[in-house]
Amino acid sequence: MSAPNVVIHPSSIVDTNRVGKNTRVWAFVHILEGAEIGKECNICDHVFVENDVVVGDFVTVKSGVYIWDGVRIEDHVFVGPNVSFTNDVYPRSKAHLQQHPQTRIKKGASIGAGSVLIAGIEIGCFAMVGAGAVVTRDVGDYELVMGNPARPDGYICECAKKLEEDSNKKLHCSCGRTYEMTEDGVRRQ
Repeated sequence: MSAPNVVIHPSSIVDTNRVGKNTRVWAFVHILEGAEIGKECNICDHVFVENDVVVGDFVTVKSGVYIWDGVRIEDHVFVGPNVSFTNDVYPRSKAHLQQHPQTRIKKGASIGAGSVLIAGIEIGCFAMVGAGAVVTRDVGDYELVMGNPARPDGYICECAKKLEEDSNKKLHCSCGRTYEMTEDGVRRQ
């Protein structure tokens, strides 16, 4: 049985009983039995979620997204319409993997409409993938990537505005947040 206040559209098929409270599942969605969906999520029309998938809390998955085995989506992630996840780097018809590479979308990240994410990558915390990007490598925390293949185009604030760099390797946002560039990437101060 799903948690309290879960709304499931009558045209949807939800085979899992692991759906968090106050989550909304809209029309023509199919969620397989092994999947886990967090609380306060919004799963829009025409979404398919395979078995070995974990979706965190407060996640929005827009229409036309298929989430395949091996995908892990952390809390507060936005997945835009028609995003394509993959789960096999060298696919062949009727050749099935014993285990799929894990693709991780970390807390607060946003994936733009029509993006393609190659299996086994990690999208960092609060990173942003521009619409239509083809992501073939890991994306760091707060990194903004765009294009095909996706390439860095600066850094993004938690509020979703592009960060400006000063002469001391500090990154600033008009919202008042400050970040620091380190050898390991960008971190909020």
